[in-house]
Amino acid sequence: MSLRGWEAHEEAVARLRSSYSAIPAGAPVRLAKRTTNLFRARAATTAPGLDVSGLDGVIAVDATARTADVQGMCTYEDLVDATLPYGLIPYVVPQLRTITLGGAVTGLGIESTSFRNGLPHESVLEMDVFTGAGDVVTCRPGPDGEHADLFDAFPNSYGSLGYATRLKIALEPVPGFVALRHVRFDDPELLAKTVAEIADSGSYDGVRVDGLDGVAFEPGEYYLTLARWTDQGGPTSDYTGRQVFYRSLQQRETDLLTMYDYLWRWDTDWFWCSGAFGAQHPAVRRLWPRRWRRSDVYMKLLGLDRRFSIADRLDRRAGRPLRERVIQDIEVPVERLPEFLAWFDEAVGMRPVWLCPCTAKRDWPTYPLEPETLYVNVGFWGTVHVGPEAVDAPRNRAIEAKVHELGGHKSLYSEAFYDPETFDELYDGANLAAVKGRYDPENRLTSLYDKAVKRR
Repeated sequence: MSLRGWEAHEEAVARLRSSYSAIPAGAPVRLAKRTTNLFRARAATTAPGLDVSGLDGVIAVDATARTADVQGMCTYEDLVDATLPYGLIPYVVPQLRTITLGGAVTGLGIESTSFRNGLPHESVLEMDVFTGAGDVVTCRPGPDGEHADLFDAFPNSYGSLGYATRLKIALEPVPGFVALRHVRFDDPELLAKTVAEIADSGSYDGVRVDGLDGVAFEPGEYYLTLARWTDQGGPTSDYTGRQVFYRSLQQRETDLLTMYDYLWRWDTDWFWCSGAFGAQHPAVRRLWPRRWRRSDVYMKLLGLDRRFSIADRLDRRAGRPLRERVIQDIEVPVERLPEFLAWFDEAVGMRPVWLCPCTAKRDWPTYPLEPETLYVNVGFWGTVHVGPEAVDAPRNRAIEAKVHELGGHKSLYSEAFYDPETFDELYDGANLAAVKGRYDPENRLTSLYDKAVKRR
């Protein structure tokens, strides 16, 4: 992949500024982009969007310093294509190819390296943010960092404080292969204990662990996948073809993938959600072109379903109860994981769910996980037949309450139902409002609460 270059970057920033000036005062400010990984609907608008064309590439890679200057709309797929030839990858590579670096930082992301590397924003060294005042400011961390208040509040702000146009990130060296071991657990207490021990020691049974995540298939059937970076090659599995990655956890104890295929192991089948479109059926899979077995294709199909209410029409015709969409990622402290899973089984009953340990290296006010505390992200994405009460989202509201009770947080890429007071308590609304007031004095950008809860 060719690098974008600084001159082209500056031209793209100039187009962004010009497009912002063309948006009428009081109109919603949104990115004009073709793809999204948000799962919450937004109010319609006729206002022009921000022109982010030309802000979707890698500007430069410094293999010696192990850093990259990356534009905010660059997808992780393109970012990895630029860094992996140097034997380098971002510290955290979220699971889906079309997640953008800017999106992962302003909206949070997570992956199997998060138990040792934290979340994507924790490897950002500096960033340029286009603010509500129409300025581009360079932010750096630390007590003496320039615009450090904006740098610290930016993660989890979802565009309410501005948009990252450039990010300098740290990279880590990697070999060409990843050796996997899938370990089954029957007891969630032992599962949680093992996660904590691996995070503390960085190893399992004396073997180094570089990546750690897992799947809860059913009560009493849990798997941790232990990933070890290695130069030792051999026959590798290919889960972009006939086989489905998540099923391999139940079918084999060990596996070997190329580093590239490991990074995108979940994307081919959107974890397991491709099954909703029939893409895991052997006959359908043979006919479904490999280039279309991608999360962004499934997202477009989901958009068509939303637009034409296809699933709801089929349910009504079959006499099935109305569905409630339960699409969330939450974090709870590792010791509360067994309690959450038991509650989730009884109250929601959705399987499988993804498990991904993570830790915050320091305090980030807009998503205030306790620093150096191990959490486990639980991801669940599907629908539950609940009947007419589905319109009130009872399962989603119950999840919010339970996660709050357990001292956790939930990501805001999907639907949220918090009242303003609870929301401000969880996401440090006072500090967020203060920072927004400094960098968006005319309040042109939609607030985080209005974006996440009111869907504006």
